[in-house]
Amino acid sequence: MTDLFQPLSFARGPAVANRFMLAPLTNCQSHPDGRLSDAEFDWLTYRATGGFGLVMTCAAHVQRVGQGFPGQLGVFSDDHLPGLTRLATEIKARGAVSSVQLHHAGIRSPAELIGEAPRGPSEDAETGARGLTAGEIEALIEDFVAAAVRAQTAGFDGVELHGAHGYILCAFLSPETNHRTDRYGGSPENRARIVLEIIEGVRARTRPDFQLGLRLSPERFGLRFQEQRDLAARVLASGDLDYVDMSLWDVFKAPVEEAFADRPLIDWFTDLPRGKTRLGVAGKLKSAADARRVLEHGADFAILGRAAVLHHDFPRQAAADPDFQAVPLPVTREYLMRERLSPTFVDYMNNWKGFIVQEAPETVGT
Repeated sequence: MTDLFQPLSFARGPAVANRFMLAPLTNCQSHPDGRLSDAEFDWLTYRATGGFGLVMTCAAHVQRVGQGFPGQLGVFSDDHLPGLTRLATEIKARGAVSSVQLHHAGIRSPAELIGEAPRGPSEDAETGARGLTAGEIEALIEDFVAAAVRAQTAGFDGVELHGAHGYILCAFLSPETNHRTDRYGGSPENRARIVLEIIEGVRARTRPDFQLGLRLSPERFGLRFQEQRDLAARVLASGDLDYVDMSLWDVFKAPVEEAFADRPLIDWFTDLPRGKTRLGVAGKLKSAADARRVLEHGADFAILGRAAVLHHDFPRQAAADPDFQAVPLPVTREYLMRERLSPTFVDYMNNWKGFIVQEAPETVGT
C-alpha cells in the first residue's frame, strides 16, 4: 500500500485518516511547572486542522526531575490534567488521533534546570549524572505507567514511550551509559528490561483500546545497531505495541556501522515481521514524494518534524499536489509565526543552523 491517504487501522484504538503523523517536537512553549500553554495548544491543534492523521505532543516529562528543556509540557502531576484534557478534546474534535509522548531526559537533564544532578542508569562523568538505585528504577517505571494512565484520563487515544536519542530509556539500552550489574544492566536483555516492564505496566493499567507506541533510534548515543534491530524485532512481533516509531535521522541514508551499510536504514526495519503492529519512520522527510517512498519501502506511515513546523497543512498540501515540497530554508521569523509558532518556539528553532533567516546587525552611523 503506497497511498498516503488510505486510512490506517491499529490493533487497538481508532484508525488514522491518512499516513501522516506529527513528530513529537520540542518547542519550549509551556509553563515552567509543566502546565499546557495557549501557545502549545495552538501549535498542536493547528496541525490537527492541517490534516495530520495522528498528532503527538512534544516529549512530556513523567517526573519533575526528568525535565529536559525549559517550558516543557508535563504529565507527572494531576495539576496537568486540565490542560491535557483541553488539548486531547480539541485534537480529536479536529479529526486527528491524539497521543502524548512520555519522556524522561535522564542524563540529558540540565542540572541548572532541575536543581540537582541528573539521573541515569549509571554514574556518568561527562554529564555529572548519578546512577539510579533499584528502588528509584521501580519508581521510574511506576511514574511512566502513571503518566500513561493520566493521559488516558485526559482523553488521549494513546501514548508513546520515548526510548530514543540518549534520554533515560535509551541510556539504559546503551552499553556505553549503562554499566549496571543488576537485572537492569549487562546483557541486551537486561538493558531492555526497563522498557519492556513499562510496556507491560501500561498494558495492564490502561483500557483495552488504549494505543501504545515506542520510539527507538538505532544509532548514536553508544547504541549498537544489531541490538536495536533485535529489540525492534522483538517489540514489533510481541503484539504488545500498536506501533513502533523509528527515529532514523535520515530515513534513506546508510547505517554508520560498516557491517550494515549495504542498504538504507529504513530497510533494516521494514523487513522485520510485525503482525498487526504498525511501523512509522522519521528522518528528513521533506516532500510528498519522500512520504510515498517511505511507504514504498514498506513502512506504514511517515513521521514529519521540520516539514510539519514549516507547513501545518502538509498533508492537505500533499493531497492537492503530489509534487509538493516543503518551502526552502531559511524562512523568516514572521513566516513561522504565521504557522502558529510562538516567539519562544521561533527562538528555539533559531538554534537549528540554517532554519531561520538571520537579520543583519544594525550599524550605527557616524
